[in-house]
Amino acid sequence: MSAETYRDAWGIPHLRAATAGELARAQGRVTARDRAWQLEVERHRAQGTSASFLGPGALSWDRLARRARLADTARRCFAALEDKDPETAAWVREYTDGVNEGLAACDAPEFARTGLAPGRWEPWTPLAVWLATHILFAGFPAKLWREHITAHLGPDAVALFATDGPGTAGSNGWLVSGERTVTGHAIVAGDPHRFIEEPGVYQQIHLSCPEFDVVGLAVPGVPGIAHFGHTGTVAWAITNAMADYQDLYRERLRRTGAGVEALGPDGTWHRAARHTETIHVAGEDSVEVEVIETDRGPVIAGGPEGLDDGTPAALSLRYPPRVTADLGFGALLPLLRARRVADVDRALDAWAEPVNVVQAADTEGGLLHRVAGRVPVRATANRLRPVPAWEPGHEWTGWHTPPRAGLTDGVAVMANQRGPATPLGVEFAPPHRADRIAALLAGKERWSAADMPALHTDTHLASAGPLLDLVTALDGLGPGAAALRDRLLAWDRHMDADSAGAAAYAAVRGAVVRHLAAHPALAPAAVPPAYPEVLQPWLALVPRIAYALEHLLRAEDPYGIDRAEAVRAALEEVAAEPPAGTWGDTHRLAPWRALPDTSGRPEPGLSGDHDCVLCTSAVPGLTDRAARGPAARYVWDLADRRRSGWVVPHGASGVPGSPHHRDQQPLWLGGELAPVVTDFDRLTKETDD
Repeated sequence: MSAETYRDAWGIPHLRAATAGELARAQGRVTARDRAWQLEVERHRAQGTSASFLGPGALSWDRLARRARLADTARRCFAALEDKDPETAAWVREYTDGVNEGLAACDAPEFARTGLAPGRWEPWTPLAVWLATHILFAGFPAKLWREHITAHLGPDAVALFATDGPGTAGSNGWLVSGERTVTGHAIVAGDPHRFIEEPGVYQQIHLSCPEFDVVGLAVPGVPGIAHFGHTGTVAWAITNAMADYQDLYRERLRRTGAGVEALGPDGTWHRAARHTETIHVAGEDSVEVEVIETDRGPVIAGGPEGLDDGTPAALSLRYPPRVTADLGFGALLPLLRARRVADVDRALDAWAEPVNVVQAADTEGGLLHRVAGRVPVRATANRLRPVPAWEPGHEWTGWHTPPRAGLTDGVAVMANQRGPATPLGVEFAPPHRADRIAALLAGKERWSAADMPALHTDTHLASAGPLLDLVTALDGLGPGAAALRDRLLAWDRHMDADSAGAAAYAAVRGAVVRHLAAHPALAPAAVPPAYPEVLQPWLALVPRIAYALEHLLRAEDPYGIDRAEAVRAALEEVAAEPPAGTWGDTHRLAPWRALPDTSGRPEPGLSGDHDCVLCTSAVPGLTDRAARGPAARYVWDLADRRRSGWVVPHGASGVPGSPHHRDQQPLWLGGELAPVVTDFDRLTKETDD
């Protein structure tokens, strides 16, 4: 037997093979069959060639991918993997061979629509896909925002606007030990929050061979199961640790007859690596990109002539895999082979990026709550803002030891809040999601796996408090605004799709954000600096005000802004033109697609909001539509893996027209989970490969 492919009722692939290598090859083949177009898009994004078929809208990303040396870093990391861990390198090669075999036989309709043919995957391509997926995960552009807002409002503004920014991915996760469950065995549950894409960013899969038998959520294009897995005897899950592990340096560059030089901290000029690359743009002329790398790292903005606005400095990016040639792929096979928490713990010692908070439990009662990943030791200033490359004291001097934590009353909750990763980060998510999950878990002594979806779908919005407090104190309102105030104060603070109260609250909140953004004290910050377009989401004023709204409404003296008057004006504005329906009428899913959807099918309305456990993020003041949300949900039961459950936003197949392209969406919308099936006798055999 080389490999067998089975499917369950939801079209989820279950693969069985004689060796780990054959299984990796089968995983590559089935991923190419199910997600061929997605793999093509991710390969192009990792190489910085997506504008060649997506057009000028993808050019800014391609520039960043080229200038940050993503593909070159992936090549370096794979070469180092071959040298230090040849077994894992061979396993990755098997996967890419399987991808190429599957792509050769694919018939995804998007290829005919665009006139593309699937490109070839190299052994380093999965590493490039991983790197491209996570290069913005740590939110290094937030350093540019801090510098920008400081320039306009002073250093105190940094803390005032500090919160989970619009470009940052997060997650919920919780670990309930056996002492708090009905079975006496632990449960691990949660949901990763990412930009919702179609096809989805996670692939449900079952990998079985004599060495291991694992179900979990894979990243299409990457072998194994990195983030969320259950081997039958041990299960693990992650959330974004919100750690700061990437640095930006302001560089002084000059051209010479031989190329480009950069001023170093020793006061002398050093030769920088330089070459040019060509980006092909569909429908437009090709674009030349100058790629420069200093001793700090690749230059991602500006050059010897400075930025587009004349600022006389360039920006270089220093990130761990570029420094170490290690992307952490050495952890992937040991994770699959894990039998106990101690095995997961050892595997994670090899983890590189992104930096995660990990929870794990096993059938013998072992528990794990730790941070995994590489965070450099350096000056505090590096963590806060771009630092001058020509000044000493900003070098990396080692790596932090990843912190560990325990449980409280048999429970550990992770939701991007300040927790075990606090020493490694600068800004964290508000505590609302974590506090709500902890409060719900405290409300019952014993929990079962079947109870967990009620936590996944909780819609209570604790962050509504500051705005509603100001609403309560208002008087002298017109009749319509007074009636609206009374409706808001009677609202139960749940962001349910069928709630008219939630719609009214969201409308007032959005109006408040717009009024604050237009205030003369804040309006100057609305003009962003001349950084690349791909970094602008971190620099936009309205989303920053939206996500920091409760800070701005509670601060003692926010730059002379009369918050009560802003809320009053918002109430009067919304009362004059109130929302006609419910929250779900405007709070609709807005998934990212590489190609426009031509089906004419309306996107569904959603419950939840940015600070709800059901985190479906609108951007108040701009749009109620949600581009971010739960990219999957899972419940890992350590008493019996068959009582575990999972769901993704769309379906297991990325092929339009497949019966499994969107068949999980009703479950996802309704807060239900598909059962995890691991018994091959209950599956339908598809192929012998």
